Parts: sequence; C-alpha cells; structure tokens
Amino acid sequence: MTSSRTTSGRPAADGSPPGGGFAWELLLPTAAAPARRRGRALQEALRDAVRSGRLAAGTRLPSSRALAADLGVSRGLVTEAYEQLVAEGYLRSDRGSGTWVGDAVRGGVPAAQGRVRGRRSTVVDFRPGSPDLSLFPRAAWAAAFRTVVGELPHRGLSYPDPRGLPGLRTALAALLTRRRGVVADPDCLVVCAGVTQATALLGLVLHGHGERAIGVEDPGSPVHGPVFAACGLRMTGLPLDSEGLATGPLLRSGVRTVMTTPSHQFPTGIAYSARRRVELLDWARSVDGLVVEDDYDGDFRYDRAPVGALQGLDPDRVAYTGSVSKSLAPGLRMGWLLVPPRLLDEVVERKRTIDLGNPSLDQAVMARFVEHGDYDRQLRRCQRAYRERRDILVGALTERFPGVEVSGIAAGLHIIARLPERYGPQDRFMAAARAAGVSVRPLTEHELTPVADPGPGVRLVLGYAHLAPSEIVRGVDLLAAGAGG
Repeated sequence: MTSSRTTSGRPAADGSPPGGGFAWELLLPTAAAPARRRGRALQEALRDAVRSGRLAAGTRLPSSRALAADLGVSRGLVTEAYEQLVAEGYLRSDRGSGTWVGDAVRGGVPAAQGRVRGRRSTVVDFRPGSPDLSLFPRAAWAAAFRTVVGELPHRGLSYPDPRGLPGLRTALAALLTRRRGVVADPDCLVVCAGVTQATALLGLVLHGHGERAIGVEDPGSPVHGPVFAACGLRMTGLPLDSEGLATGPLLRSGVRTVMTTPSHQFPTGIAYSARRRVELLDWARSVDGLVVEDDYDGDFRYDRAPVGALQGLDPDRVAYTGSVSKSLAPGLRMGWLLVPPRLLDEVVERKRTIDLGNPSLDQAVMARFVEHGDYDRQLRRCQRAYRERRDILVGALTERFPGVEVSGIAAGLHIIARLPERYGPQDRFMAAARAAGVSVRPLTEHELTPVADPGPGVRLVLGYAHLAPSEIVRGVDLLAAGAGG
C-alpha cells in the first residue's frame, strides 16, 4: 500500500498536506515577520501548532531544506527552530530518519474547549463590579505615554521607591484631597496593584501585630475574604442597619480592625450617617484599633453631593484605599493606600519584599494623566454615561416588574432591586434567569450570615456600568419574560 506521506514540504501526489497532515500554510505568516523576529515567530507558530493539536504526536515534519524553500526563509533558520523545539521536548529528531512531533505535550486545550462548550451562553450579564472598558481614554493615555517615554530620565527606569514615584504620589495626594476630602501626605501614600494588594499589605502587617480577626460588613464584598484568609485573618461578619455598621454588634465582636465602605456601602448602597461615622471612630480610639476604608466608587455620585471620605476625620485611625479599576480599567492594576504614620514603615517594607514597587512607566503616565486634567475629564465622561445607564435600568425595571423597589441608586455602579413576592421564590427566579441567558447575582451571595427573615420577593444586586443601554433593556425584558412578567 502506497502512503501519501512525504518528507518534503510540498503536498503529496494525492493532494494531502505534507508531513501526514501538517498544513505548512499555517507557518506562512512567519515568513512575513521582520527579519529579526522571523526565527522566534517560526518557533512560536510550531509550539502553538503542537499545543493545539494541529500537529499531532508522531507527525513527521518536512526536512529543514524543504520547509525553508516553501517558506522562503533560510535553511539555518528552520534548523535552529527545529533544534530549539527538540530541546524543549515539543519535537524529537532521530538521526537519519527526520524530525517528528514528540508526545510530551498533552492535550490541555481540547479539554478546556470542551468545558467552555458545556457552559450556558450568557446573553446579558448584570453581575456587578465591572466598568465600561470601551470608555478607556486610549488616545489621551497613548499621548501621555509617548510624552513620558520621551521625557523620562534614564534613572527613572531604575527600581522605584516602593511607595511609588514621588510625582505620582504628589499628584494623587492633591487629587484625593480635592475630590474626596482626605488628609493626604504624599509621604504616607503607597501606590499599590489595586485595592486587593492594599488590603493584603495591611492584613500582613496586622497579622504581624498579633491580630487574628477582622470585622467586615455583612452583607459586603466577596473579594476581601480570600485576601484576609491568605494573611492569616478570619472574618467576623458585622450586621448593618439603616445608618451603617451597627454599633452594638461591633462593640461585642472583640475585633480591633474593620473593613468598611462608608461612602457607598457595598452592596446595599447606603451612606453611613454622620452620627455613625463618629461612633465608628470613637470605637477605633477606644480599642486602639483601625478602620480600613475601601472607597471603591467614591467618584460616582448622581443625585446627591459627594460624601467625603471617613479618613478625613481621623487619618491616624483610618487607612484609606482606592483605585482606578472603575474609572479607567482594572487591568492597569493601579491603586493607592493612605497609611496611618504608625503603620507606614511596615507597610512599605511589605511592599518592597512583595514586588519592589509598581512599574515606573505606568506610574509616570498616570502622574501626567492626573496633572494635566485628563483624569478629571475621564471621571466626568464616565459619570455622564453611568448616570444614563442607571436611569435606563431603573426605568426598565419599573416598567417590566411593577411594584419593584429599587435602592442604592444615588451613587456607584450597581443598584439593589427587590422584586415583588409573585416573582419568587428566589431559586425559581434564578433558574429562569439562567435559562433566559441572563446572569444576575442575588443579595444572598453577599451575606456571610443568612438573614433570618429577608422578607418576601427576590433581592438582586444589578450592575449596569459595563452594559450598553440596549443591553440593559434587553436583559430586563429577558428577565421579565422568563419570570412570567
């Protein structure tokens, strides 16, 4: 029986691709790569073909001479690529019998693809926490980057101060003082990889001081728990009332540190009352404790004057943190932590040992972005867009779910919606939402302690910032149709 396989890079006589199924055309784009990148591009393309299964184990590859001729590259380049992938285990070479795909790579990609195929497709995703990434100011950011790259002195590319570049810390301190009413000494400001790293730094320092528990709002953010656990701290859920963190349970808890969102509590949306803010600070002083303030969406206020940060009332008892994750993009991994002076040295040392500081170029770009007013313009742009989307969501819910109660709408990027009893029970509603292709999050997912009597109906936390107005309306229509509304 005559085989159609060939050791040349050209198709066999019967038209099958060379190498027993190896479609050399997938390597053609590498020939168009810049000369300095051509060898690396060929190696990357071969690796990808092996990993993805397009080149199966046992497949014989064309000779280096034949493949070089077909791609229009030097034979030495192909030989070098083969030798590199043989050394890495992707290929094997038997003297006198050619080069073959090895069997060391296992098919992880097809399995992952199978898991993706098994998921239900989501048409509209109302889960909170994401901004509209299409609003990222690409042109302004690129212009700032070009300027910074051209002007940054060589020494600016060295290891940065672990607190952050002095220019960025000064710019952020002025910004936060002006917009959020904090007491911001640039020397006490630490640039972090988002609020998550700021939380971890504090958690590690507190654990070093002997703390083993931290109070958190209940309901609250599901993000903080794993971070505190990794620092050796257990969470103590503390209930809320209409004014904020309930004072009685806090006094009885025995904790000396609490994580709060006083300007716009997540997820309920309430703003701590003036009285409750004073009570919280009195508690911190009485136990020689610390309040950690997560100002996660402090810049987005729609129907009320901005509520100043708690830190401004007592910077010695409040550690303040925020980020650009909602205003610019979470992928920038840039945030800040204002640290009480008594904890500063330990936090900075932790930052140094973890990552030696945030990337200098990113910090320099952000500094210019703030100094030249681009960040303020971005906040105004986002606020207009998010206010419009909030209004559309509230209007659509009111129309399609008569009797709905909506709260937490004066600020932030999400709302709380309590649907009337006829749309429950919650499990049935959630199943109908999934069947309709709509992802929603019930308030119960944010509760550490189940509410004894949550009342009738379905309570939902609905994010809207990342959705276009048409998607918001479509999502509510699908929810209503699925729930029989």
